[in-house]
Amino acid sequence: MKEQDDIFHVQRALAGNTAAFGFLVEKHSDMAFTIANKIVRSREDAEEIAQDAFVKAYQSLRSFKGEAKFSTWLYRIVYNAAISHTRRKKQDIIQLDERVVSDTTEDEIFENLDSLDVELKSKLVNEAINKLPADESAIVTLFYLEENTIEDISHITGLSVSNVKVKLFRIRKKLYGDLQTKMKYESVV
Repeated sequence: MKEQDDIFHVQRALAGNTAAFGFLVEKHSDMAFTIANKIVRSREDAEEIAQDAFVKAYQSLRSFKGEAKFSTWLYRIVYNAAISHTRRKKQDIIQLDERVVSDTTEDEIFENLDSLDVELKSKLVNEAINKLPADESAIVTLFYLEENTIEDISHITGLSVSNVKVKLFRIRKKLYGDLQTKMKYESVV
């Protein structure tokens, strides 16, 4: 039903009802901001990118064919705008040590995470996600927070389905490695 609401409002917006597009903006603005923020890591830039993406979506609304969900189409606009912004800024990205990634098992991470309190777990996970390169952070956000399918993420990012799967696997390994390092540090402190 959620997607049918979007299609209904798209059709109304195409008929000239700007309030219908306003409904879409309100509905999707939080996730649009979140995607942009995960990539550019600047609140001000993310707000500007999300606003610009909505303007571009409104101007390009006639090109929306309905082959994918409206949210997928919109988030791809946001994602591409944020990636373009990042490329222009040429931000330095912290890379995790690959040795840590290869020496970690998921079971060890889950066992260690279970021993931590909820607040500390959340802090450690957020820190680990923030260390990821911008595109990987966006993929994690789309998959786990927005609960998009692999196919939707493929449409949003322009990556193949198999590439999204591989990236998600590698991202999880990086996160687990970083979490293990942080947990070792936390237990020493």
